[in-house]
Amino acid sequence: MAERRFIAIAGNIGSGKSSLLDFLTGTYEVASFYEPNDENPYLEDFYRDMERWAFQSQLFFLSNKFRIHQEADRVDGVVIQDRTIFEDAEIFATALRQMKKIDKRDWDTYWAFYQTILRAIQPPDLMIYLRCSMRTLRKRIRLRGRPMEQNIPLGYLKRLERLYDEWIEGYTMGEVLVLDSDRLDFVSDLVDRQDVRTRIESLLPAGLTRSRDH
Repeated sequence: MAERRFIAIAGNIGSGKSSLLDFLTGTYEVASFYEPNDENPYLEDFYRDMERWAFQSQLFFLSNKFRIHQEADRVDGVVIQDRTIFEDAEIFATALRQMKKIDKRDWDTYWAFYQTILRAIQPPDLMIYLRCSMRTLRKRIRLRGRPMEQNIPLGYLKRLERLYDEWIEGYTMGEVLVLDSDRLDFVSDLVDRQDVRTRIESLLPAGLTRSRDH
């Protein structure tokens, strides 16, 4: 049985998480789990009216991320996840609470559920945080063309960025690798791809096996 190892990819909207996950999935023999954005029935409504739909949308993400964690726990070998349950609560839900889009009663219910989940899951062995400038984030959001994301307020993205930086600075549950996704082209640049592989393998030497194509 292969050693169980858990890698998570964290980062703001448009920071390149899915692209990095695609690259790592093609590089190593791993099981991948993607952010369930397309499954969230509240997301379109949320971007249209945050105050009305923030609690429902965040509760959906929280419960589904818990399900993904449970599924990942049943997989042997290396698992890689696109965005973690910690980000859902510590970044996105917290931002909405600060913006008064989630009232105190709903927040208390949400946070109690989150604390219960934390006692039932194992944190990642390696957290990869993609740091990215606001200019690049907005460019990528525009280029990928998801209609519901096109009118995300700049102030909201900046708030998320600040919360991300504070969160990763204080993160102590496992190894952390910070990658500058403005400058690293892990999609097509061979030197950058090798650099990313080397840095990941130095922090997580056990369990990673290159795929037959690498």
